[in-house]
Amino acid sequence: MSKAQDLQNLIRLYKNSTGIREVDMRQVAIYARDIGYPLAEPKDPIDLLAKDLARAAREETRQDELTGRPYRVHHAVPAPGGQFTFWVDIDENPPRSQMVRSLTNRREQMVGDGFSLVCDAEHWNRCNSDEEPIQIELDFTFDVELRMNQVDEEAS
Repeated sequence: MSKAQDLQNLIRLYKNSTGIREVDMRQVAIYARDIGYPLAEPKDPIDLLAKDLARAAREETRQDELTGRPYRVHHAVPAPGGQFTFWVDIDENPPRSQMVRSLTNRREQMVGDGFSLVCDAEHWNRCNSDEEPIQIELDFTFDVELRMNQVDEEAS
């Protein structure tokens, strides 16, 4: 059994033991500790700082001088072979190949999220066939256009 499956079993055990269906994962962790589940070893401080740095880099935005629109400054670039990820600053003119890898990776994450969202909706619709089906639109063209125009209006 994988660690993820072990943790999923803990969630089910918590729900079955408490009767709680809307779970707070912190409460599940306390429950797991209390029933003797081994706690994780503390993380390496360098690894923790590296994760914090990556999060901070991911969140940094600047405003485009011409359009006034925000853009991400730092881009995660999967290294060839996928062994690790490095970060580049878009304003330091990284090579096109690096930006293609970074942007393609972000698009793939969106595709994965869209696939998961559709599967979740299909499952709910199948299990609740007496309800109006939930329709999920994945063509974001109009939504992106709206946002781009909102930013333009806010900049004016």
